[in-house]
Amino acid sequence: MKTYLPSTSYEYATVQKVAGTTITEASDVLAAEEPLEIRLGYGPAGQRQHRTLSITMRTPGHDFELTAGFLLTEGIIRSRADLTGILYCPDVAKDEERENVVRAELVPGLSLDLPRLERHFYTSSSCGVCGKTSIDAVHATSCPVLPTDGPYLDVAVVHELPARQRAAQALFEQTGGLHAAALFSPAGELLLLREDVGRHNALDKVIGAALLAEWLPLHQHVLLVSGRASFELVQKAAVAGIPIMAAVGAPSSLAVQAATNFGMTLLGFVRQQRYNVYCHGWRLVNQQPAGGPDKVA
Repeated sequence: MKTYLPSTSYEYATVQKVAGTTITEASDVLAAEEPLEIRLGYGPAGQRQHRTLSITMRTPGHDFELTAGFLLTEGIIRSRADLTGILYCPDVAKDEERENVVRAELVPGLSLDLPRLERHFYTSSSCGVCGKTSIDAVHATSCPVLPTDGPYLDVAVVHELPARQRAAQALFEQTGGLHAAALFSPAGELLLLREDVGRHNALDKVIGAALLAEWLPLHQHVLLVSGRASFELVQKAAVAGIPIMAAVGAPSSLAVQAATNFGMTLLGFVRQQRYNVYCHGWRLVNQQPAGGPDKVA
């Protein structure tokens, strides 16, 4: 059965395909990439103010979920109740900005530390986050306590996750150029998947969808990301309450440090019936001891 994708999620390009000495002209499908400006509406009723918070390059689609997930994982909101709504801004200056500018309306009583936000987003965009200071900040402001009594994940399910994720990646199948983030049950049931040119955006879309559906905290869910596991992805997963995170690629050293501190089970190189366990492997069941027939490598 053919999957039809939103027309804004991809574009066509004429390319020259080269195979040996043979050159042919063909049409290629590209993942769309456009800027999304996220604005905030805040302040008491009758005295509302609007300001731009961030601009991110993303694949159009699920923009409200992306916005909600971004606000949650950046510590600006803590629950669905902090939002009165998200809309595309109607008062844009240029046609190309239509559906590329969204405004999240916060509840009138929500307190914002605007100087902190300015410092934080300047730091994040210019030079990234730094080590222990950032981990401590997540603990102090927005990271819920992850469960210490499960959930438990059978290693046979771990091996099945990448194929199940890939089978649901409709846009990747068309373009070959997107990251994906997917939520599974501990039994391996695919519950939610989003794709984007940015791996952080893909995860924000998943978390935003869960937030708007009032699923949080995600204490009984497993996350699989299609690329590597960075500190930012681990931090976002922790804010959403996800206790098990698996990545098709490698984790960074800071990602492992963060997952260890958060109490999160972190798996890397989950592909081709293999994976590495980096921390909190006690949530895995039916795993053979090191050196056994199903040695984890």
